[in-house]
Amino acid sequence: MDNLIYERKHLSEGKKYIAGVDEVGRGPLAGPVVCASVIMPLDDIIEGVTDSKKLSEKKREKLYPLIKEKAICYSIQEISQEEIDEINILNAVKKCMVKAVENLSVKPDITLVDGNDTGLKINAEYIVKGDLNSYTIGCASILAKVYRDNLMKEYAKEYPEYGFEVHKGYGTKAHIEKIKEIGPCKLHRRTFIKNFWVEPEKN
Repeated sequence: MDNLIYERKHLSEGKKYIAGVDEVGRGPLAGPVVCASVIMPLDDIIEGVTDSKKLSEKKREKLYPLIKEKAICYSIQEISQEEIDEINILNAVKKCMVKAVENLSVKPDITLVDGNDTGLKINAEYIVKGDLNSYTIGCASILAKVYRDNLMKEYAKEYPEYGFEVHKGYGTKAHIEKIKEIGPCKLHRRTFIKNFWVEPEKN
């Protein structure tokens, strides 16, 4: 499958710097949402780049430093669980994506965004299944995924009882049972767990 169709189209229109942006961590019960944006050289393609969810952890870990090394520039940003609770996940994702693009050291001529048009205040083209259909978005998705997974593994050392190193904060049966048993930690998104955990009333 050709995952450079969108990039070639923009190159043919005279655009030079094409950024891709993607998010990881929209659905978990704990931890931040992470967005990565990257501008890649398109004359030196890294083999094997695709939607990060379709790659093994080992493959992603191998591609991650390669992408960072070859990138013209990249930016990885996060929005905390506290802010997700405050502004909701949709607004958090939008804010995170814009932040990731605005923090690139080179200003992109166009940004390719995974998903449907959410009205980001950047010059963007939205691509459904973009992480699969665009090389640049695929690179961004790998950066975001590996960064967030590693972050959750680090948090697991601080909060070993929840198993963050295994499920990365997603709502597995074991994770939900543990929250019910011992309550949440500061990493948990209160708005995501309210269906099965009620905050005790303070005296």
